[in-house]
Amino acid sequence: MDELIGQLATNASIDSAVAEKTVGIILGFLRSEGPSDSVQALIDQIPGAEGAIEASRSGGGLSRLMGGGLMAVGTRLMGLGLGMSDIQTIARELFRFGRDKIGADQMGKIIAGTPGLSQFA
Repeated sequence: MDELIGQLATNASIDSAVAEKTVGIILGFLRSEGPSDSVQALIDQIPGAEGAIEASRSGGGLSRLMGGGLMAVGTRLMGLGLGMSDIQTIARELFRFGRDKIGADQMGKIIAGTPGLSQFA
């Protein structure tokens, strides 16, 4: 997790605390919306990912009011002070990291199998 957070903080020019929250939000979204086997393979390759996902759920009531899906994720990420270009950079970095950890085929399945995600690939 530290490796991923460091890469995101550096390459997206964001604070490491924001990077960690962002990873938790995105992985939580992938877990609920993406192909479960491929997403779990990715999560298993990121030590600390489960904790980040759990920590990202702390805004549960507000998250439920916003609905689900990619729009809710975008709203939550913007609530952390991220703009659309930041979110695109973070998504690309996360996908690159995922390809390194689980391979291009598995990461491709996640991107293709998660509604709306291909626009960030």
